[in-house]
Amino acid sequence: MTDPEELERAIVGAVPTLTGEEVATAAGLTTQQAQRLWRALGFPEADGASAFTTADQEALVRVAAIVEEGNLQFDTIVQMTRAVGQTMDRLAEWEVATLASLLDRHDTQTSKRDEALRLVKTIGPHFEELLTYVWRRHLLAAVTRVESLEGADDEQVAEATVGFADLVSFSALTNRLAEHEIGDLVEVFEGRSHDVVSLHRGRVVKTLGDSVLFIAPSPAEGIEIAWDIVKVIGGDARLPDVRVGVVTGSVVLRMGDVYGPAVNLAARLVGVARRNRVITDSHTAAALDRELYEARVLPARPVRGFGEMEPVAVRRTSR
Repeated sequence: MTDPEELERAIVGAVPTLTGEEVATAAGLTTQQAQRLWRALGFPEADGASAFTTADQEALVRVAAIVEEGNLQFDTIVQMTRAVGQTMDRLAEWEVATLASLLDRHDTQTSKRDEALRLVKTIGPHFEELLTYVWRRHLLAAVTRVESLEGADDEQVAEATVGFADLVSFSALTNRLAEHEIGDLVEVFEGRSHDVVSLHRGRVVKTLGDSVLFIAPSPAEGIEIAWDIVKVIGGDARLPDVRVGVVTGSVVLRMGDVYGPAVNLAARLVGVARRNRVITDSHTAAALDRELYEARVLPARPVRGFGEMEPVAVRRTSR
């Protein structure tokens, strides 16, 4: 069986021989700065032990070069590092869980550690190239989105259309399903929603198991995304029903996430929507083409955090 050191050398490229102080000194950073970056990546403190490799040292040297050559504040680099750490952590967990599940189903003779080593050696280089390519494509798309957002300023406050899709009675349903069935259900919901959002030039901001938060290029495309999600999720008898709230308004874009009144209102409106329906507010409804969409004002009701308001149910007209 593959020993831990061999696996670490195969994945990281080296084994730990350096202390945090040695790594920081080689990069021209203080120990405190190196610790901040290490924590931002999501890793535990080493407490003076020889827990770092030459690969860690090379990575820290690159970070120092980014600070100097990019003329960036160190706090900005910490924020960027945290974003990378959170993204890579989720990606690694997803990959390992997926591969472990496949191994459990199809091969009980091979250890998970041996299989991990085999995959690192065979697909690792290709996957690293793929990560760089996908990052560049998403970077281009992100820059384009920021440039197109109405009213965006240096703090990334903008007028944008956001949507919140939520599975109906998900908690009650999970009490009746086996663990693997819950996982399959969430995978289908997230996968189909992501495909729909991408088709309409939107972006999935985050998923929360039974809900998906997305941002759309315009109110109309937000409504199109919403109804297509209803079609592929609510229209499938094997899946739970879904409700979608879409709101255009002020948002704050930070570290890939979206905050603000529009996001909050979209989430609140889901709570007053009927099954397999799309609901919005009067501001968003007013921006829609009346020949393409039918808007019906609903009776006023209290919406938590927003007081009394009249939600608007929207659907496509026959065309």
